Amino acid sequence: MSQYIYSSLTDDEELNFSEEAEVFVFPTSFAQQRLWFLDQLAPGNPFYNVSTALHLTGSLNFTALKQTFNEIVRRHETLRTRFVMVEQQPVQAIAPSLTIPLPLIDLRNFDSPERDTRVQQIVTQEAQHPFNLTTGPLLRVKLLQLDEAEYLLLLNLHHIVADGWSIGVLIKELGVLYKALAGDKRYLTTSYSVSTLLPELPIQYADFAQWQREWLQGVGTNGTSPLQTQLAYWQKQLNGISVLNLPTDRLRPAVPSYRGAKQFLELPHSLTQALEALSSQEGVTLFMTMLAAFQTLLYRYTQQEDIAVGSPIANRNRSELEGLIGFFVNSLVLRTDFSGKVTFRELLNRVREVTLEAYSHQDLPFEKLVEELHPERDLSYHPFFQVVFSLQNTPIETLELSGLTLSLFEFDSKTAKLDLEFHLWQDLESLKGQMVYSTDLFDDKTITRMLGHFQTLLESIIANPEQRISDLSLLTVQERQELLIDWNDTKRDYLENKCFHQLFEAQVQETPDAIALNARSAMSATGYAYALVFDDEQLSYKELNIRSNQLAHYLKKLGVVPDVLVGICVERSPEAIVALLGILKAGGAYLPLDPSLPQERLDFMLEDAQVSVLLTQEKLLKHFEDFSNPIICIDKDWATITQHSQENPTNCVKSDNLAYVIYTSGSTGKPKGVLLQHRGLSNLAASQIE
Repeated sequence: MSQYIYSSLTDDEELNFSEEAEVFVFPTSFAQQRLWFLDQLAPGNPFYNVSTALHLTGSLNFTALKQTFNEIVRRHETLRTRFVMVEQQPVQAIAPSLTIPLPLIDLRNFDSPERDTRVQQIVTQEAQHPFNLTTGPLLRVKLLQLDEAEYLLLLNLHHIVADGWSIGVLIKELGVLYKALAGDKRYLTTSYSVSTLLPELPIQYADFAQWQREWLQGVGTNGTSPLQTQLAYWQKQLNGISVLNLPTDRLRPAVPSYRGAKQFLELPHSLTQALEALSSQEGVTLFMTMLAAFQTLLYRYTQQEDIAVGSPIANRNRSELEGLIGFFVNSLVLRTDFSGKVTFRELLNRVREVTLEAYSHQDLPFEKLVEELHPERDLSYHPFFQVVFSLQNTPIETLELSGLTLSLFEFDSKTAKLDLEFHLWQDLESLKGQMVYSTDLFDDKTITRMLGHFQTLLESIIANPEQRISDLSLLTVQERQELLIDWNDTKRDYLENKCFHQLFEAQVQETPDAIALNARSAMSATGYAYALVFDDEQLSYKELNIRSNQLAHYLKKLGVVPDVLVGICVERSPEAIVALLGILKAGGAYLPLDPSLPQERLDFMLEDAQVSVLLTQEKLLKHFEDFSNPIICIDKDWATITQHSQENPTNCVKSDNLAYVIYTSGSTGKPKGVLLQHRGLSNLAASQIE
């Protein structure tokens, strides 16, 4: 393997790099190259930190622990790596040696509540503290002493040098090395070499990075390069892929903040057993079953038939890679077709085929896929998928060391790289999981509800895998109670004398930035109420209120007052909702007019209802050539409408005033108008509000 020395690189003594001037320079892997450029776009952002906390109980040998980390750093070149530019390309600069400091923070003097608060603060601060890829080091270790025999060990690495598997390697080596160093003091002297405690690594990460680049460009058995072969599959698989538009609690920011949170899930032992039995019966892995269930949940929330999620794969398919710390993990795009009225059992077959095909083409780095396929780039969306799903079979177990017990300490780093990440793992006899979510988009209660829906969905699948996926139950016991019993109590004091538009205005005050109109046909975050959805636009409650207020003031100027009918003939669009609210806010009532109706019927309805004003769109004007009263084209006339006030209009409309009129065929075949009051419209909306 080619190797270079870049002598002009200087070491940073403050960061404990060796004083040797020369460092070894190697090409980056494709994954490292992409993270480098992402770091240049958002320097100082911690969302690619890999953070772990270990709870230590017992008698701790601090010297042995410090020497343990020095030996791990000696063994793994990635932990001595920083990244610099050479000939306008990022490269790995590997120091011959590096000492990692191990600061100790003593919290023993604080009482329990204050100590717990400080622990959470420190853990979060450490997880969110950014790395400098140029100066390094890209590993930080910190020890908190909580009591005489209780500690918290904080490990933070940048993803560019480590992945989830690497944490397992690091903890395994920590256990072996510390156990020997703490148990036999001869290893703390020069008479015994600590380097003999673990076998030397056959290769280093830099070897993998070089091999990866050479292999992709090489020639395979069929005369084409592996890059061409794998790329051809993914080009076909990802052609025309859709953006997953989950209903969110807030508008998607143009540039994400990467702030996040996480919530946990534990499935009952009996449900875990049933899922394993179903997987065995259907000839699929548990991963495939859980993926199919999760994608079903996404389908039910979005009503999209094209569901794609990202899934990490270890990418360590050679034995010599298994013991390395490094950024090997690759992302596969698992895209499932939900068209047709399929049962869950039929869906499992589709997911099995998709998964196996993806596994057989797993060697193409995701970064190379993005580079070659050139997906439309948008800083607010991850390319190809916005949601990640994973299932780990082997969690890190509790370790018994020399007088010390080591176990994982769960915490929330409060960061999120994507909209959602759903990670499951098998722990003893049950499945556990965590949902990491963007707080730019989702409220805590929304994710709590989603996790409840997922468990209910799993129970429905086990009860009847032959059921169509569209019929599988999502509602939790509590939600069914609310729908069937609590919400059937129609006495609602808060609705007394309230009109629909007033209830809407109250919602605007409560959640001005929440989404009122979403981007696609989608189940709302409640799971049982449906959002107002359209093809290419989403509006917050505040934005929708402003637009409808401007229209209301314009309508009032044209003489719209309580019980005055306004005809509305607008195609399904955000403008239609603005028009309806604007009419109600002005005090008027609306008459919906379908442009597909015969012209004679439209003319009759306009005359019979004595419509005073008509709201429509320019392309629909041909249906109303004989209408002599004012006509507003909500598209063509919008510039004029926006000149009016954005404030809520005042009017004297009451709950017993007319809200809308609908025409039925009538018993004689002649259309007949049915009058409905604001009170009825408010009651219709009540279950959605509650």
